[in-house]
Amino acid sequence: MATLSMVSVPIATSSLPLSARGRSSSVSFPAPKKGGIGHGGLRIECIRIGGVEIPNHKRVEYSLQYIHGIGRSRSRQILLDLNFDNKVTKDLSEEEVITLRKEVTKYMIEGDLKRFNRVAIERLKEIRCYRGIRHKLGLPVRGQRTKNNCRTLKGRRASVAKKKSSASQEE
Repeated sequence: MATLSMVSVPIATSSLPLSARGRSSSVSFPAPKKGGIGHGGLRIECIRIGGVEIPNHKRVEYSLQYIHGIGRSRSRQILLDLNFDNKVTKDLSEEEVITLRKEVTKYMIEGDLKRFNRVAIERLKEIRCYRGIRHKLGLPVRGQRTKNNCRTLKGRRASVAKKKSSASQEE
């Protein structure tokens, strides 16, 4: 087994910060700002919409897609309804965030949507229709073939002992 060792490599002075170019002993970094949340003074702020913290560094159209039940077309529709520009989420003003929250609450999202789908599947199982039976047996519901594929639903293959060939039985 190979061992790892630390090797010191000289750093070119042009890649060092201006404050450290004159020094040969160590490299200095700016002190973290006080009052920061998190590790090393980093400040993490996320916007919470619909019970989900959406990322700050992405555009609003893509940030909204982190909410279960809002995809690409619905996020674009929300932006069109509100006449918002598709800017980075951290650049939204407080009023824009409040109106965005109000617009998102008009749709069935997150827990409500998951609950609705679960109840619909339970209803199919109770009335014992074809789709309900397929759900209950853990097989594909929408007409896919099952001879070769659908390993996700059926689970791992069960090994089956091979039959002996007729030539080896005769001997």
